[in-house]
Amino acid sequence: QVQLVESGGGLVQAGGSLGLSCAASGRTFRIGVSGWYRQAPGKQRELVAGIGDGGTTNYADSVKGRFTISRDNAKKTMYLQMNSLKPEDTAVYYCHARDKWSSDDYWGQGTQVTVSS
Repeated sequence: QVQLVESGGGLVQAGGSLGLSCAASGRTFRIGVSGWYRQAPGKQRELVAGIGDGGTTNYADSVKGRFTISRDNAKKTMYLQMNSLKPEDTAVYYCHARDKWSSDDYWGQGTQVTVSS
């Protein structure tokens, strides 16, 4: 099993920046791809950014050029740096990891990001 705990959410004005962290514990050697998802009220959960085992990254079109995902395997922590935030970025952000052998999905508890206009 893998446990994920997010931190770093909060309230920020449009144009501002926030950084999120996701600390992993447990059988972290099983983690393959990981990423950040978000869910706004009344909307489906969507992928924001993903990072592969080898460091390859991908981003939703809506955040390209503004968000940066990174992973420090030694610290067992994943990050999401969010710049030039917009009100439409307001959502609960979830950390996700997939088991590279079983394909089980692990989720954090979520952290609220609110961007005021």
